[in-house]
Amino acid sequence: MIAAQAALETKMLLRNGEQLLLTVVIPALLLVLFSSVDIVDTGAGEAVDFLAPGILALAVMSTAFTGQAIATGFERRYGVLKRLASSPLPRWGLMTAKTLSVLVTEVLQVILLTAIALALGWHPHGNPFAVLLLLLLGTAAFSGLGLLMAGTLKAEATLAAANLVFLLLLVGGGVIVPLEKFGAAGQRVLGLLPISALSDGLRDVLQHGAGMPWGDLGVLAVWAVAGLAAAGRFFRWE
Repeated sequence: MIAAQAALETKMLLRNGEQLLLTVVIPALLLVLFSSVDIVDTGAGEAVDFLAPGILALAVMSTAFTGQAIATGFERRYGVLKRLASSPLPRWGLMTAKTLSVLVTEVLQVILLTAIALALGWHPHGNPFAVLLLLLLGTAAFSGLGLLMAGTLKAEATLAAANLVFLLLLVGGGVIVPLEKFGAAGQRVLGLLPISALSDGLRDVLQHGAGMPWGDLGVLAVWAVAGLAAAGRFFRWE
């Protein structure tokens, strides 16, 4: 039942034009645009080497947080979640299916964005296990926050808030603009955000060849535990 529901969730997401715009088109366009045009000073080296890890982090956020929050919020509004909760599929099974759908979508995103980045001259290196761990913890953190938002706010408020957060973190989360541009104090504060920890961790590994980025992993783990716990406690099915 979980596999069938996960397949259905994935098909619905891939058939939704707005979701595809958010999860695929926007990250791909940002990667191509900022790698090809000298708009933001990304420091020494090729721009794509700085941008690719940040865009991968943005892709995770767009699917696990923004897209999931909006979709789940409207499912809750129209009573879909309530009906599914009364089906033979248990509530934990429904959430597991949603998580599997997010992971499948992210795999497709990573494949596509990696292919584009390689075509633009990206030269990644580092520990693949560290990259996988960062992506999984990032997914958990953003999923918890997305479900918390979808389960506590009205659908229209979720739509507005999720898109606003997406835009703010796109600019201030170290995705395309280095955190150093925000000053020492701003860098310390913004560095505690999950998008900053994910993008910086991926950048440390894939651009600089660092080992396991324990600091960034710790930040993501805290957000994941707090977000999932809060979602489990405050999520409303109706």
